[in-house]
Order: sequence, then C-alpha cells, then structure tokens
Amino acid sequence: MNNINIYLHFPGSCEQAFAFYEQVFQTAISMKSYFKEMPENENCQVTDADKNKIMHISLPLNDHFILMGCDAVGQAADIMKEGNNFAVSVNPSDFEEAKRVFEALSVNGQVCMPLEKSFWGSYFGMLTDQFGINWMVNYEIPQDHKDNN
Repeated sequence: MNNINIYLHFPGSCEQAFAFYEQVFQTAISMKSYFKEMPENENCQVTDADKNKIMHISLPLNDHFILMGCDAVGQAADIMKEGNNFAVSVNPSDFEEAKRVFEALSVNGQVCMPLEKSFWGSYFGMLTDQFGINWMVNYEIPQDHKDNN
C-alpha cells in the first residue's frame, strides 16, 4: 500500500476550510480543481450552481500524509451530514492490489462508484463498507503505462 489519507467532504465550504487548514498546519495547498474543470460525463452531471465548487483539493501535512477534500454535489450532497463527511483514501501500489482491496471492502457494503479508469488517469472507485465507513481506492497508473491502459 503506497499510502492512506483522510478525504473530507464539505457542503460547499471546502475552499474556505482548506484555507483555514493551510494556516493551521503552516503548509501550502498542492492541488486544487473545480467541478467546472471536469470533462462532461453522463454519469456525473454537475449543475451550474456547483461548477465553482471544489472537485478535489490536496494539502500535504508532511512527507507522509495529505489532507484531501471536496465539496459534495448532487446526490452526495443530499446524503452528506456531519459524521459521514469523510472517507479513508487508500492508494495501492499496483492495480491487482487496488482490485483486491476494493472487492474485499465491497463485501456486504455498497459501491457508490465502481473501480474504473478516471479522466485524471487513475483507476478510482468509492464505496461504503458493511460497517458504514466510506472508502476511496485510487491506483495511479504509472506515467509510462498510461497509454497502454
């Protein structure tokens, strides 16, 4: 397993929260993208009201841990509440491990997004396990293999 991080979900206040965390942890945001930057996708429609919300943000806390987050939109916003607004994000070192972990966590759970190739060049999936814990599995395809997968 390459790393495990916490992924926070917000009801539209992600950008403000991460500006606060940036000050608290005295570090800098390394990546920030908005829903308006996402390619059109029939499986994930974003309203005009949500296009300026955060799709993904990363704040390295040290050499090993990254605090990540996004704004919940669409159906995710409807079911989000304090207490379930986080996920554990795992980043396996190879695709077979990503598949194994995703399938094992899915047993008696609920898959929110199947593990499949994403527009950012990773295999990504989301699920809630049988204990109600939200998980994200993200296998980053090595640069020299992106054209082959």
